[in-house]
Amino acid sequence: MHVRILGPLELATDEGRSLTPRALKLRSLLALLSVNSERVVSADTLIDALWSGAPPRTAGTALQVYISKLRKHHEDLASDLQTKPPGYLFDLRSHQLDLRDFDSLMARARQAETSGLTEEAAELLQAALDLWTGPALADMRSLPVLDSFARQLDERRMVAHERRFELELTLGRHNTIISELHGLISEHPMWENLHYLLMLSLYRSGRTAESLKIYNRARTTLVESLGMEPSLRVQQLHRAILARAAWLDNPSLLHAS
Repeated sequence: MHVRILGPLELATDEGRSLTPRALKLRSLLALLSVNSERVVSADTLIDALWSGAPPRTAGTALQVYISKLRKHHEDLASDLQTKPPGYLFDLRSHQLDLRDFDSLMARARQAETSGLTEEAAELLQAALDLWTGPALADMRSLPVLDSFARQLDERRMVAHERRFELELTLGRHNTIISELHGLISEHPMWENLHYLLMLSLYRSGRTAESLKIYNRARTTLVESLGMEPSLRVQQLHRAILARAAWLDNPSLLHAS
């Protein structure tokens, strides 16, 4: 069985047949148990989350009904969704959880980078990012507790993107990441490090004028939206590009040494 939370919530068989419940409360319960897989989640915690801190008097009984319906949804759920005082445990050790795969690939990427295997590290980061099909738990953000957890996962995704771009730059592959950076900046216009990486990529691709335009656009966005100038790091890169500083052409450098 496959459980996917790096995108819309999905429960599927090994053959790809979707088993995702349609009812919102069942999907919410499945998501809450999945993000806490292999940990006991108390009934009180589930009730508080499912009803956003304002449960009805019958919430305890209703939770038991939802648990029963989930178990009847598929035979694997019946055996792996266990009652464990003071609540329930969803045992996914024998199944595939995309978040667990993501964490594993990220750990392998860090190890490869530490060992000096830059290209392998970049490939592992890309494999980790390929697991994502959209914002984490994209269809479950109406529950505050899931929205908070999903935002944390989205931040980890962005960190993975950023580190992969940095590795690609040190490998001299600045041309290959420009379109991706443009796309991510359109989604996250306030993420200054993306602007920095795009400016550097464009400069190293012989597109100095475009690099300077990116700085001006980023500055305008920050000043108009937040009333603040770009970070010192971005400003220093801007000055280095204007001066055509020698370090800019060294793939092993991402900033002045």
